[in-house]
Amino acid sequence: MTTSPLLLRHDQDGVATLTLNRPQARNALSLALMEALDAALASIASDPATHVVIIAGAGPAFCAGHDMREMRATPTREAYQAVFALCSRLMQRIVALPKPVIARVHGAASAAGCQLVATCDLAIAGAAARFATPGVNIGLFCSTPMVALSRAVGRKAAMEMLLTGDPIDAHRAREIGLVNRVVPDGELDAAVTGLARQIVGKSPLTLAIGKAAFYRQAELDLAAAYALTAKVMTSNMLAHDAEEGIDAFLEKRPPVWTGT
Repeated sequence: MTTSPLLLRHDQDGVATLTLNRPQARNALSLALMEALDAALASIASDPATHVVIIAGAGPAFCAGHDMREMRATPTREAYQAVFALCSRLMQRIVALPKPVIARVHGAASAAGCQLVATCDLAIAGAAARFATPGVNIGLFCSTPMVALSRAVGRKAAMEMLLTGDPIDAHRAREIGLVNRVVPDGELDAAVTGLARQIVGKSPLTLAIGKAAFYRQAELDLAAAYALTAKVMTSNMLAHDAEEGIDAFLEKRPPVWTGT
């Protein structure tokens, strides 16, 4: 018998789709799955052929969070520290990746699965998707998911999810800013692919510059944020792609990006 890979990758037209492939476990984030996803993202970071990443889940759910059976099999401080350190590295890898990352969400996105959605730059959900940080119900506050969740939505909405553990539906997730769009389940693939293709048409250099600046300025006070972004825009203006884009706009022609 052959074992299916924990992570599937499909590349097409500058878009890499990474599919969590533990459907029998609702794509729970085992150590091996997190390592596979982290390694794939590290490879994509320097891949000039990939401009956008989609993270999806196989089977009935997007991601059910950490693999609690695996964690309880080795109930030591060192083992727990290893899980949360790897998860933290993975989430930071997504933020630092110089390519936009889109979450394609169907079914449940719970705990670390909700954290994964909150961490991605963009998210589109099917109408039947559900989101929760239910750790409080089993005596384990979702502290690491809280980092991403509290940066993606307002404090009151984040605290309600964290303190009650109650799931929210896709439309409520859209209302609080956890996802960008909600579409009928049957239109999810088309919506995600359409958004990815729209972004692929932009300069990859500009996307990388803008994504990095977005997350850096978000952690600064107002004056420091403007000082940073003024420097970023100055450097961006001197890039070939910015010159090409502006000239193409003035000359009423499509730009030709070189990524420089």
